[in-house]
Amino acid sequence: MNNLRQMLEESIAYLRQQTQWEPHVAVVLGSGLQRLADACEHEHAIPYHEIPHMPRSTAPSHRGLLLFGTWSGVPVVIMQGRVHYYEGYSMQQVTYGVRLLRALGVQTLVLTNAAGALNPLFRRGDVMLIADHINLMGDSPLIGPNDDTLGPRFPDMSDPYSERLRAIARTVALENRILLREGVLVAVHGPNLETKAEYRFLRAIGADAVGMSTVPETIAAVHSGMQVLAFSILTDECFPDALRAVTAEEIIAAAEEAAPKLERIVSGVLPHLR
Repeated sequence: MNNLRQMLEESIAYLRQQTQWEPHVAVVLGSGLQRLADACEHEHAIPYHEIPHMPRSTAPSHRGLLLFGTWSGVPVVIMQGRVHYYEGYSMQQVTYGVRLLRALGVQTLVLTNAAGALNPLFRRGDVMLIADHINLMGDSPLIGPNDDTLGPRFPDMSDPYSERLRAIARTVALENRILLREGVLVAVHGPNLETKAEYRFLRAIGADAVGMSTVPETIAAVHSGMQVLAFSILTDECFPDALRAVTAEEIIAAAEEAAPKLERIVSGVLPHLR
């Protein structure tokens, strides 16, 4: 964290040379959800590798583009892909994109991911509104010296996923006749999927879905004062007594298949986030 502010200033200086776009809403697209960006009328597309200090995504289907444009009439910036802890990055690098979004002036962050269903009432292809999380990644983006200009040493996490924004999402889903699950996301570091015993444990501690992202970004966003709204596409059913092997390709395909439902929800929510 010691030189984080300087790094952000250098990244922002580069971006300001490319665009003067000043969105207050950002959307981060997870695995299999990259095509949601097609709903946005792009003004600028900047590859991550061209932005100073921005980590490059190596995960399958993550395109690594920062897109500036308009979605549902709302000026937005989209992270088309993210980086993960399992890629070998530090937590500070994993959350650098969120820090950069905040430095750009973003006040509301919409996070999306692909996750496995733990709740036996949930099914592959469902959309889950994240109400809370459990961090089992063994690390936090806030470990180390704190820069008080970026956020408080001990940020409150009593409402990490804004209840006000979740209420809007519920209403939009209802208006569009989309079944919207709601539950707790548990984050693990990956990249391996879990064993039957681990799935039983995760369900026993109160998790409804399991994934390998989103929680670090939420922590960094709350630390920096942003409001967070987050969704999971449930791509596989992690039920220990009926577990079958699943591949990354199947997970991505399931996310792509369910993506139109999430696109309709996000498109309906965005006008309320101006």
